[in-house]
Amino acid sequence: MPQRPDIELLERVRAAVHELVTSYPGTRAHCRYVDVRIEVSEGKLAVAENGMDKFSAEDYGLSFGARAIAGERVAAAGYFGQQLGARDVPQLLERLREGLDHAYERALWNARHKAAARDEFPDLAASLYDLSLAPIDTRTDSVPARYEIDPRQVPLAEVVTYVRDVSRRVQAIGPQVVYNYIGAETHLERILFVSSEGADIDQTWAITQGTCFVVAQGPDAHQELYDFTGHQRGWEVITRGVDEPFIRFPPLDEFSLALARDTVELASAPPLPATDKEVVVVTDPHYNALVCHEVVGHPSELDRALKLETGYAGRSWFLKSLRESQIGKQVGSPLLSAFSDPTMEGFGHYLYDDEGTPARRVYHIRNGVYEEFLNSRQMAAVVGAQPNGHYKATDAYLVPLIRMSNTAFAPGDRDPQDIIREVDRGYYVVGHRIPSVAESRENFRITAMKVYEIRDGKLGQLYRDGGLVSDSRDFFMNVDAVGNDFRLFAIPNCGKGQPMQTKRMSNGGPTLRSRARLSGRQ
Repeated sequence: MPQRPDIELLERVRAAVHELVTSYPGTRAHCRYVDVRIEVSEGKLAVAENGMDKFSAEDYGLSFGARAIAGERVAAAGYFGQQLGARDVPQLLERLREGLDHAYERALWNARHKAAARDEFPDLAASLYDLSLAPIDTRTDSVPARYEIDPRQVPLAEVVTYVRDVSRRVQAIGPQVVYNYIGAETHLERILFVSSEGADIDQTWAITQGTCFVVAQGPDAHQELYDFTGHQRGWEVITRGVDEPFIRFPPLDEFSLALARDTVELASAPPLPATDKEVVVVTDPHYNALVCHEVVGHPSELDRALKLETGYAGRSWFLKSLRESQIGKQVGSPLLSAFSDPTMEGFGHYLYDDEGTPARRVYHIRNGVYEEFLNSRQMAAVVGAQPNGHYKATDAYLVPLIRMSNTAFAPGDRDPQDIIREVDRGYYVVGHRIPSVAESRENFRITAMKVYEIRDGKLGQLYRDGGLVSDSRDFFMNVDAVGNDFRLFAIPNCGKGQPMQTKRMSNGGPTLRSRARLSGRQ
């Protein structure tokens, strides 16, 4: 029986892959560039519902993606990706060569038809430009995973037992808990990127995540809450939690019990009354994670902003056209800044993206002024920008997209308790739930886990089923206090593209104070 792929596979084939990729363009006419990504993963996961085992798995993955840029009169790209199995391991180099051939032929086909369109429709087809990649610093590097407990060494039975025990403890809180779902997974993920320019980058990550979903029944309504823990570490994330400068959460059992108690308490709370006028609101870091994700992160992805995926995910309020954008303009209070930084620890951490671009911090908003979009080498060349390392796929066989990394509002210098104490009448908005945003993200409605009334600087009545409604610019311009309590939260399920790619990242920020309308019961 064929031996299944393991993480060490990439070490054994790295030199041969480098030779194949760097020599390939010289063997094909009009081939200007190629790259290959190979991904191997190994891991375990288990889920329990209502104190009973739901499912568990111990699995591996092996896949690759190839890109070629070719053309005689005009250049175009071609892509090919494939998921592989154990039987493909002995023929891996042959599969890669076949994949490069497919990508090369597709690039040539695209280039021929692009040139023909420009000949037949010279005005209409002027936008079919000669594809190029903005230059980058080409690196050779190896980046190891960080963990205390190797995911490969954790017995699957231990994962199963752990989530079952947590689910039973959540169920035992009381008869108000009518449903609970507890999940845990831990795995290693390794990606080798090699390009014909000479890049040769080997990166490995340990990925561990916990999931809790609880439904509680109250006197008048039921309440649902869900949340995640997660970090690029080993199984210790589940059993011990994380206590780092910007990432802090308890073990999954404590995390789940706390979320269940909140759900029970909210099920008995009154619904939040909606308002037709703006009120003072203080938003906590967890709530701001989703605001930043939806209203800053997504519209700062340059493929979206350039209308290349409008049909799937909307446009961007930061860019109307190449001649009319918010770059250099005030979009928020001078107290407000927001960035994406893959070099920070978090679910969105990496040192090189999926085309070998070294990662760096990108300020989207600095002191209220919009600065920079996330990009790829191709999109950077279109707008004349420097590549900033945000071209990522959720699996090697998929075509990368421009994606967020660790995307957050920057911290301020205010004590969050003082920010609340200064409010005579307002609301404290805690935790995020469900977003509803305009196509270009120019306004939003995002519900919260909990909302407290603030009276004379103190928290009062707790409300459920409500959140904030605001014009994005108005919300940002009205920010008059920024806390020093910066936090990052794991976001494991950001969807984008067609076919859909679900990506891990972190979002967050500090406490903010602004103005908005309340959504809730009319």
